[in-house]
This record gives sequence, structure tokens and C-alpha cells, in this order.
Amino acid sequence: MNAADLASSYDLVVIGGGPAGLAAAALAARAGVQTVLFDENPGVGGQIYRAIGASPVKDRAILGEDYWAGTALAEEARASGARIVTGATVWSLDPERVVGVSVAGAARLIEARRVIVATGAQERPFPIPGWTLPGVMTAGAAQTALKAQGLLPAGRTVLAGTGPLLWLLAAQILRGGGGIEALLDTTPRRNLVRAALHLPDFVLSPYFSKGLALLREVKARVPVYRVAHIEALGGDRLREVAFDGGRLPSDLLLLHQGVVPNVNLAMAAGAEHVWNDRQLCFQPVLDESFESSIPGIAIAGDGAGIAGGTAAAERGRLAAIAAVRALRPEARLPDPQAVRQRLQREEMGRAFLDWFNRPAESFRRPEGDTLVCRCEEVTAADVRRMADIGCEGPNQMKAFLRCGMGPCQGRLCGLTVTELIAEQRRSTPAEVGYYRLRPPVKPITLAELASLPISDAERKAVER
Repeated sequence: MNAADLASSYDLVVIGGGPAGLAAAALAARAGVQTVLFDENPGVGGQIYRAIGASPVKDRAILGEDYWAGTALAEEARASGARIVTGATVWSLDPERVVGVSVAGAARLIEARRVIVATGAQERPFPIPGWTLPGVMTAGAAQTALKAQGLLPAGRTVLAGTGPLLWLLAAQILRGGGGIEALLDTTPRRNLVRAALHLPDFVLSPYFSKGLALLREVKARVPVYRVAHIEALGGDRLREVAFDGGRLPSDLLLLHQGVVPNVNLAMAAGAEHVWNDRQLCFQPVLDESFESSIPGIAIAGDGAGIAGGTAAAERGRLAAIAAVRALRPEARLPDPQAVRQRLQREEMGRAFLDWFNRPAESFRRPEGDTLVCRCEEVTAADVRRMADIGCEGPNQMKAFLRCGMGPCQGRLCGLTVTELIAEQRRSTPAEVGYYRLRPPVKPITLAELASLPISDAERKAVER
């Protein structure tokens, strides 16, 4: 598909083809709303349902039934009448609901009466010494390779970190016939004290039995070490993983310490965000229908706060119900109360998981020469030094050190920079704040910008 094939305006633009975006687009389109969904990947599914319908992994047991449940969501969206555009990079969203998107090397500005941002989650930065060495990846990247290409890790593989995804990936690798040398669990023991308050809800949730089964499956076949320090060692590539009192020869180190909302697009649009101390991240301020502080722009799924794939779909439906009510009041819609009840069930137990898997401060706030901003090669010592001499926040830090100004636009360093400044200045992340984000939030070429159609006003000015 080419950018020229897109209409200049739509009733509803959905940004992101994960569970929230798919559910929202399907509901709205079935209600008669002119809907387009943009996703930058070759196919829909987001991270949790990556390559759903096109995965080369045919043995359903490897990825698990939770993954294959995404098939129904994808099929429902395709059958709904919504226009689904993959390979589309959304690089801009303004408060007037004008969406900048590039498809096949050409850019368009699309007007929308309503927008649902469903950009999902991203992995939390995990800056340890040596994390930029070849051979060190995130667990999410390895899982993407497995889902989309059917690739399993080769060589001596070590997993390290905390959170459900780490254990799920370990189980998937083992089921696929791959090997794991060790799993280094960085979960602080003291986390259980805070999490215990939420244990009753967790025991009653679906997470409990699934989590126990994963732990047993992995621990039966992989040595698990509880650690408080990790370092990747090697010259031209990863050779060893050092941890408390031990070393392991390693060809591949997979890091993970949870996921956080992908906030860049929503922040660039001007949506208000606040610090969530439980999930240690910034998240948008939303009403019960997931409407943001900008009228007509909703934020659904894990971009609204981490809750998991099934909860994300219910959030997408609630956002779509609100959008349809505003656009087509006469349309027949599902009962929103029933959707809220399902969402409440899916979110049960989340507080326990958040507190129990809370990453240790030492892994969120590195020291010395550990790189914080990979794009601009800024170290933890650099950030701490600038904070000591008066730099009050991440935006000043950009001027001093250029951190957050590379291709990732702060995705890999933003939270780390905020926490380092807060610690050094004896402040809080809420007071320090986050990068001031502006479009384009994704890299875009001059050729793409030059391809933007000339507006009627501009054409008349040229003719005069």
C-alpha cells in the first residue's frame, strides 16, 4: 500500500496493532465508524502477539496458548471493515488530532475526529556494565526473533533480570529445544514484604497458577541464581557474565527487568503524564474511558499503564465505545459495564506482580562508566556530575550532554536519566520529570517530508 491510497481524514485513527488497537478498531468499525489502524510492523499483533497468523512456529505448545489467543483478535479486526495499514510509521500527533504517518517511503498528514493511541509497552532500560557489547540483547528482542522468525538462541545463553516475561521466554526457549546455561534472578528478597499485602488478590487471579507453572518448568531444567550484581565482560563481544561470586562463559546474555508504557507519542502530543511509583514509570492521566487530557485523544492498552495483553484488549474496547458514542450516538454498542467487569478481573493480581518484580535500585541507577545513553555514549558518571553542578532535569541534561537526542529519542535512557538526577539531587522522579518530547518521535527522512502533499492553501499561494 502507498501513502497516496490513504484518505485525507478518518472518523477514527487507531495507532498500534497490538491487543488494544485491534480490539478498538474492530469494535469501532463494526459500529459503522470509518476507522483506520496504523502499525509499523509487517503484521499486526504488537509484541505480545507478534507475527500472529504468520509465525513460522507451528508447534502451539512452544509459545503457549496465551499467544495463540491473539489469532481471534486479529481475525476479528480484519473482518470488521477497519482499514489496517501495516509498515506504517506514525511520527507525529498534535492536539488537533492531525496524525503524521509514513508508508512505503512517503509521508501523509491525516486528520481524525478521534484518535486512540495504542502504542503499548517497551522494555525498561537495564543499564549494566557491558550492556552495549555484541552478544547482549533484551529478552523482548529474543522473543521477537522466536515469534517472527522461529529463531532460538545459539551458543551459551544466560538470562538475567526479573519479571514474568523473563520466565516465559526461558520456558519458550526450552520448549523449542534451545539451551540455557543459567537464569540470574535479580528480584530483591525484600520485595515480598510490600507485595504480600496484595497476595490474596494474586492467589485468586489467573496469574497465580500460570506463574507457578512457569517457575516449576524452568527451575526443573535451568540453574537459577539470586544475584545483586551483573556485568557483561568481553573485548569485541560478550565472553563472560560476572555476578555475585561467580562467572559464566557466555555467548548471549538476555536482559529484562519489566516493561513500561511507551509514552513518546502521547507525550509529544501534549497529553498530561504523572509518575507511577508502583510501576516506576510515567503514565498518562486518563478518565474512566481512557480519554487523555487532550479532547478526542484516548490512550489504551499498556500505554495507559502496564496490565497485560488481555486487559489491554478490554481497555481498547472501552476507549472505542467512548469514541463511537461521540461519533455515532445511535450505534449499537456492547455494554460498557460488562467490559469494565472483565477488565477488573484481568487486572486482579497486578499490584502483587508490580511490587514483587520491582527492579532493584542498583540496576535502575548505575554508577561510574556504565553507559546510560547508548545513542550519545553518555555515562552514569556524566549524568551524576551534571546533576551535582546544577542540572535540574532531563531537558537541561540534553543541552549539557545530548542524552535523549539520538535515534531512540530517549526510549533507552529516559527513565534512567530521570532516576539518576532525582537520586543525585535528593529529589523525586515526579519532581524531576521526563524529556520534553517533540515530533518527529520516530526517524523520518527529508525525502518523506518532501513527499507531503501540498495543501489547497499552499497551492493557491503558489499560483498567486
